[in-house]
Amino acid sequence: MNIFLIWGTRVVVLALISYSLSFLRLNKNRRVEIKALAFQSLGLLLDISSTSLMILGSRNTPFTLHGIFGYSALLIMIVDTTMVWHFYLRHREKSISQNLHRFARVAYLWWIIAFLLGLLLVIIA
Repeated sequence: MNIFLIWGTRVVVLALISYSLSFLRLNKNRRVEIKALAFQSLGLLLDISSTSLMILGSRNTPFTLHGIFGYSALLIMIVDTTMVWHFYLRHREKSISQNLHRFARVAYLWWIIAFLLGLLLVIIA
């Protein structure tokens, strides 16, 4: 395994931790707090970094099953992070709407599926 893939794997695990902490705070409190925003934003930066590192390190075409899941999960997390920031800037720490809460859950679940798919592909390869 080359150095880009090794670092990409490490960084994506950090993104998992950061996204999970944000998701747990949002689910627990049902409001957007600055800590949840910080973890969400950090997770997104780590996700973008890990995706870039894995693209640089991969010898495969970027359009594999995992690649498509991964890119779509990254895109959904970009949208989710943007929506959460937008809500926070407009409403501060008020309770989040049911639609935003539902979208955040779906986005997180989709990202977890992409993460697990990548893990499964590494295990069987």
